[in-house]
Amino acid sequence: MKVLFDSSSFAKRYIAETGSQKVEEICQQTTSLGISVILVPEIISGLARYKNESILSSQNYNLAKSKLLQDVEDAQIINLTPKVIARSITLLENNSLRAMDALHIACALEWEAEHFVSSDRGQIKAARNTGLKVIAIIE
Repeated sequence: MKVLFDSSSFAKRYIAETGSQKVEEICQQTTSLGISVILVPEIISGLARYKNESILSSQNYNLAKSKLLQDVEDAQIINLTPKVIARSITLLENNSLRAMDALHIACALEWEAEHFVSSDRGQIKAARNTGLKVIAIIE
């Protein structure tokens, strides 16, 4: 299964929360993982914020970061090409989306993902409107 995750969904691998088990199940079925070039910095940003707010210990931060970097070693990284940017602009003009959410969808379209995994209702709706098969991880 060729899958592209958005950041909030993939982050559930590293922070136990509602939807984490479903994300693990999807990862087990994934044969080809695609990620937007922005996924790792977005997840690290969230993990670092949790560490700085003492929600996550330094040790757990380091473990989560290490696991993330290991998990994406073999992933297809989808870059921000002119085509991806053009698709994201179209998505932003036709949907109520944040810029990063549009970029994740545009990357999934460019990579021709079989499934797009998202935890954001607006992003899910916009992705479905493009014809993407969406796996929703809704709390």
